[in-house]
Order: sequence, then structure tokens, then C-alpha cells
Amino acid sequence: MDSSVPPLPGEPRPVGPPTEPDQGAGPEPAASGPAAGPEPPTGPGQEPEGEPRPRRRDRHGRGMRGPVAPPQVPLSVSRSDSFRDLVRDSVERLERRLPQLADVDFVVQEVPVLGPTDDLGTGVPLGGTLPEGKDEPARVVIYRRPVEVRTKNREERALLVHEVVVEQVAELLGLAPESVDPRYGQD
Repeated sequence: MDSSVPPLPGEPRPVGPPTEPDQGAGPEPAASGPAAGPEPPTGPGQEPEGEPRPRRRDRHGRGMRGPVAPPQVPLSVSRSDSFRDLVRDSVERLERRLPQLADVDFVVQEVPVLGPTDDLGTGVPLGGTLPEGKDEPARVVIYRRPVEVRTKNREERALLVHEVVVEQVAELLGLAPESVDPRYGQD
């Protein structure tokens, strides 16, 4: 049987080494010894094993993409983080006037959890209070999504968040909202 002619399907293949390399057999083994040098990569963009090379360009040759915005730019702050900052600012303003608020937890939740018996005749609540428990401090809850839906921009949102915080603190302490913040309702 001639080794230059491939065998027909079902015929045994010759056992000896081929005289010509097969086209689909893959790369030939590299010569070993001092004259061989380091092995080149096996293809474009591939590195020899154990030596990863950092990518300096993307596939279009324009360089690696950097961050969309640096961390100090507001674009990298999520909406929930921004909302928490508004609540924190409002609470800090009130804590200067009312030091007893240091023992109150202020919590931001996405939406209120309503039961089947809750009446929505007055609308969706924007906040709520939980009185002090046996082992838990008093808690004021601000609901983020209902507040965000009712505002158009950050300034309106900041005003509404402050109003909701003042109303909930007034309810918790049994005071009028104007006594918690004299500027309540004026903005």
C-alpha cells in the first residue's frame, strides 16, 4: 500500500511514520536543545503557557477601555446610594436640633410592604415609624420608590425626603412637624 495515497474508509492505516505531514495534524513538535530558543506563540494573541502577557490593545487597535467615569463623579453613584445620602443629610440636619434622634434608626426600603387589610385610600405611604421595642431602638422607615416616583429631579427629591423624615420624626416623638423643623412646609 502506498503511503502517499490515503486509505479508503474501512481500510487499515499504515503504521509507519508518514513521509509528508498531514494538513490537519496540528503543529509539528519543536526541536529541542540550545539552538531551539523559546517557543513562539501558537497563534495570534496566544502566549506560551506560564507567561501571560498583558493586553495593551483591544481587538480594534485603539487601546484598552478605561472606566466610564471616575469614582468621585456622581455618575458612578447608584440611585439607591444617592437616596440614602439624601436621607442621611436630612437626619444630620435634624440631629443638630434634636439630640434624642441619635438613638433612632433611619432605614431606607424600596417599597412599603402592605398587607391585605391595609387601606390605600390615602395613597401609598412614603414613610413609616416603628416604636422602640424590647431589644430594638425606634425606627423611621423611608420608602425610596414612592418618593422617587413623585419627584422630577434631585432638588425636588431632597425636599420631599426632608419633609417625609420630618413628618415621621414628628409622629415618633409626638410633636408637630413645625416644632421638629421650623422651616417645614415653607420650601
